[in-house]
Amino acid sequence: MRVSIGELCEQEGIEQQTLVELVEHGVAAPMAGLEPPDWVFDTTSVFWLKRAVRLQRDLEIDWLAVSMVIELQRRNERLERQLEHYRQRVERLQ
Repeated sequence: MRVSIGELCEQEGIEQQTLVELVEHGVAAPMAGLEPPDWVFDTTSVFWLKRAVRLQRDLEIDWLAVSMVIELQRRNERLERQLEHYRQRVERLQ
């Protein structure tokens, strides 16, 4: 699935500049488009952008703090996947 910046702004009720800030902070990266009006996002980026918007609304923190929280959540998910992988390997060895 692909979502344009316009569609995402409409769905989330946010300004285009907000999404530009989130991209600048590394929360997501457009999969297509060189300029913000032309950006298109994949489902993974849309997931993280929506999560970022929710965090900002719920916690009332600035976008830099949101991007830091998102990065920690991503790391946590990666570590959990690695841990599960190692657990499965250990189970096979027993």
